[in-house]
Amino acid sequence: MVKYKLNYINANERVVLKMIIVLKSSASPEQIMNFTNMLKEEYNVKVNKWEGVQSTVLGLIGDTTKIDMDYIDAQDIVESVKRVQEPYKKANRKFHPDDTKIKINDNITIGGGSLHIMAGPCSVESETQIVDIAKSVKASGATFLRGGAFKPRTSPYAFQGLKAEGLDLLKIARKETGLPIVTEIMRASHIDMFENVDIIQVGARNMQNFELLKELGKIDKPILLKRGLSATIEEWLMSAEYIMAGGNDKVILCERGIRTYETFTRNTLDISAIPVVKALSHLPVIVDPSHAAGKSWLVEPLAMAAVAAGADGLIIEVHNDPPHALSDGAQSLTPEQFDKVAKKVFALKSSIDKINSK
Repeated sequence: MVKYKLNYINANERVVLKMIIVLKSSASPEQIMNFTNMLKEEYNVKVNKWEGVQSTVLGLIGDTTKIDMDYIDAQDIVESVKRVQEPYKKANRKFHPDDTKIKINDNITIGGGSLHIMAGPCSVESETQIVDIAKSVKASGATFLRGGAFKPRTSPYAFQGLKAEGLDLLKIARKETGLPIVTEIMRASHIDMFENVDIIQVGARNMQNFELLKELGKIDKPILLKRGLSATIEEWLMSAEYIMAGGNDKVILCERGIRTYETFTRNTLDISAIPVVKALSHLPVIVDPSHAAGKSWLVEPLAMAAVAAGADGLIIEVHNDPPHALSDGAQSLTPEQFDKVAKKVFALKSSIDKINSK
């Protein structure tokens, strides 16, 4: 069984106005404790404390309209105080100034300046296929194996995935290569089947499947949350909030292109979403150039643009025989093409890091 976390937040707390108080680095533990108790007793609010690298932040939950901000700001240990108007709280950078780093295993952490590539086929088709692709993408620098076992398709007549068998084949490929696996879940009743999956993906069509998001909030496992087909950034972050409100803070956002008036590409990659989301939220951002483009020759330039814009990683579709793939062959790279793209992407990341270090 999947282990459930118990640190829930009351549903009513997600909709009331909140306030954050940044304390000075010189504040002692005793001063912080006394100040926190005063806030609770005087204003009947719940106080969440977050200790960052350079400061301590207090998040006030409840009715803060009666709190005199000038009085709070005048306290010796207070650096600044502000009300939070955005509807998303736990995903908000104001509450969590430092970038979130999500540890996958002893060797891999997503966020905080690293760059990871999740690569593999749109659909798991056979053991030979998924193992061979896993070996090739690992050799090219991929740190995760992606592959669909359950496939939400536009047409009911299209290939729907191998389902549970597909999950078993992904685990075989992981055993062969050591690559953590990323795969999509479609319904809450399947959660136990995903117990041994390293990262659970929520697809674009399920971004606002709130009942599914609530259940994923109860488990202690990283969630890759794809942006919906026509979702605004605020709607996307609110979906992340659903997961985090249940107690699961291990949320990774994925920009995969949105629907616009343009029909040449499958979707339109919103490059601006990367710096915007990083300004608004502390969560890591992965970019999917494959679904954004729908054309394999566009994957490389979009991947390069995403890395230049500050993405924490990429998720790229790779197939050993794209013309005969059971799904999304047109946007899939061959292992040889992926190798070239990966080399360019990592070289670009290295150059950007050197520029930023100056």
